[in-house]
Amino acid sequence: MAATDFFFAFVFSFTLIFGFSFAGDPYVSYDFTLSYITASPLGVPQQVIAVNGKFPGPVINATTNYNVHVNVLNHLDEPLLLTWPGVQMRRNSWQDGVLGTNCPIPPNWNFTYDFQLKDQIGSYFYSPSLNFQRASGGFGALIINNRDLVPIPFTEPDGEIIFIIGDWYTQNHTALRRILDSGKELGMPDGVLINGKGPFKYNSSVPDGIEHETVNVDPGKTYRIRVHNVGISTSLNFRIQNHKLLLIETEGRYTSQMNFTDFDIHVGQSYSFLVTMDQNATSDYYIVASARFVNETVWQRVTGVGILHYSNSKGPASGPLPVSATDVNHPWSAMNQPRAIKQNTSASGARPNPQGSFHYGQINITRTYILRSLPPTKINGKLRATLNGISFVNPSTPMRLADDHKVKGDYKLDFPDRPLDEKHPRLSSSIINATYKGFIQVIFQNNDTKIQSFHIDGYAFYVVAMDFGIWSEDRNGSYNNWDAVARSTVEVYPGAWTAVLISLDNVGVWNIRVENLDRWYLGQETYMRIINPEENGSTEMDPPENVMYCGALQAMQKEQHHSSATKSIPNGQLILIFSMMMVFLASFASFC
Repeated sequence: MAATDFFFAFVFSFTLIFGFSFAGDPYVSYDFTLSYITASPLGVPQQVIAVNGKFPGPVINATTNYNVHVNVLNHLDEPLLLTWPGVQMRRNSWQDGVLGTNCPIPPNWNFTYDFQLKDQIGSYFYSPSLNFQRASGGFGALIINNRDLVPIPFTEPDGEIIFIIGDWYTQNHTALRRILDSGKELGMPDGVLINGKGPFKYNSSVPDGIEHETVNVDPGKTYRIRVHNVGISTSLNFRIQNHKLLLIETEGRYTSQMNFTDFDIHVGQSYSFLVTMDQNATSDYYIVASARFVNETVWQRVTGVGILHYSNSKGPASGPLPVSATDVNHPWSAMNQPRAIKQNTSASGARPNPQGSFHYGQINITRTYILRSLPPTKINGKLRATLNGISFVNPSTPMRLADDHKVKGDYKLDFPDRPLDEKHPRLSSSIINATYKGFIQVIFQNNDTKIQSFHIDGYAFYVVAMDFGIWSEDRNGSYNNWDAVARSTVEVYPGAWTAVLISLDNVGVWNIRVENLDRWYLGQETYMRIINPEENGSTEMDPPENVMYCGALQAMQKEQHHSSATKSIPNGQLILIFSMMMVFLASFASFC
């Protein structure tokens, strides 16, 4: 064999290493640099958080079971974590990107997230989880495609369009933090962004010179539209003038297909629709995302407007914006929309077997947790938000790391399963001590004055019921025990409750939080600790070799010394690369 043959054999092996992870499944790799840039999405220059200079950030695009490596370089002036709502991080809460599981990435440091998209499909997003940073950006879409062997339950669309929507302030996240720290509410946002851009000038209330989003389409084609509400605290109604939205998926679960003229998307939620371009294109069409469950007359400026442009369009959009079909002054009617969302029980999801093959409604509930939220209140002179009368304080050492190194007193396993003494709210690092392989119901009871979205990391839960009033045990008889949709973020109306069922099969420490950033920042969260008492390494991964240390374990953290161009390579790949080099060198020496 010629020396060149050895060289090409090595290059081929090297390519295989970088195309496949050490676990045997393909992987995708991204380098993310988060930094400040100046932008004017609402016509006012302000500091936003960009990813690789882009606002919003790049799309992470992968497929079921792929391994994802994201090397994050923090060029902000404060610590950073990225989180991936809805990505379940099976057996691997070390990668979840929240303070309860990860030490923050200091300024000018990097950290490589390394996780598998195990048995998942669907539409998600990533965003910062610390210090109210999501209010300034740092977010982007995350798509998990079906494997080729698993068919999608609809005709392959002609293309895909992503809409990242959210309420927006012209003050950056540090200024908004100061408002909350002073004991005040944030007040009405300054607008709504669609893909990082402000509203089209649909009337004289919109200032001149604002860049708006334009989406180009071809007549007769059908597009899959993924919509993510990454905003701060406002539920948004999404609609495209004169076009039907055919609901097909939410956060990794294919749904029974239903047409809507408009759809409410709450903070932290993601949906997929099919939209067919079946209009006559006499003009362009409005794309609208407007504030819901507020006084919409007063909140008129909290409206995002983009343009849908057919390739054969005969003129610009004009006239009034389309209005939503549901009157929020009748919340019973508004609640009918989320109640109508059902899973497609015959469709395959991430696996070839039907989604409905897991008969959750036939499993006995082992424990009930009622998590009640109230309007923010003063605790020790500071404005705080609570669940069951407890405002969460993140411990200085991430909880699973504290367990691993036997750090005592870092947190408490005494979070109450019912609201207790809410007349005397308190600060605490109290979390839920859940039972591995239990099957629990969680009741989110919203006694606040605003609609809220609740999220649970590490899991998809079945949304079996929601209603107004106070939940009681006799409501179990009204649950949807057959085709409830499974998702990770659910809305809870003010003065109402939502019931979800969860099978506790994912070991780790998992965040339970309100996605509305103001309430989350003020402490409306807790964690659920799930430990396998017979752990043998098969149900939970060890900490990654690049784990960061802080708090009581700060002395274990080594300094990083690298340039801004440094890229982390996962340790398993380094081992394989080294091994291949040794084989190559040995073979080459033998040849010589």
